[in-house]
Amino acid sequence: MPRSPTAPGRPARRDVLAGAAGVAIVLVARPAAGALAPRTEAAIAKVLAGRTAVEGGIALTLPAVAENGAIVPLTVSVESPMTPEDHVTAVHVFADRNPDPEVVVFRFTPALGRAEATTRIRLSEGQTVIAVAERSTGAVHLARREVAVTVGGCGG
Repeated sequence: MPRSPTAPGRPARRDVLAGAAGVAIVLVARPAAGALAPRTEAAIAKVLAGRTAVEGGIALTLPAVAENGAIVPLTVSVESPMTPEDHVTAVHVFADRNPDPEVVVFRFTPALGRAEATTRIRLSEGQTVIAVAERSTGAVHLARREVAVTVGGCGG
């Protein structure tokens, strides 16, 4: 069946409807913002060990939309003097809807001079990614980012 022509610069009706349906599917399939899976909550609680995480002091850089969930670039950096008395000891990265929520743990020492790491992670679908940074002083920082994934990378 031939497509009817549309005015120049205007999308065809079927394209608009297909786009709207895609947005509706993403909105319906996503859990409420801030709601984490119980296994993710438990994994984060284990790292916190009774401490309260402070939002801020940590930058979590990910694309808002990842075209391929198998190779999502991630950079995490924490503001820290990186002295023997006050330095970042670890950064834990969690992906809420992955089969195993703890994706990676980075370990740091004052000798590094900067608490920053870059890698690529796998995300099974669009979800919340959370970074928890532990400091030698006992302070804990937290950052979270929403990432939409167009092609899943964990096969589950």
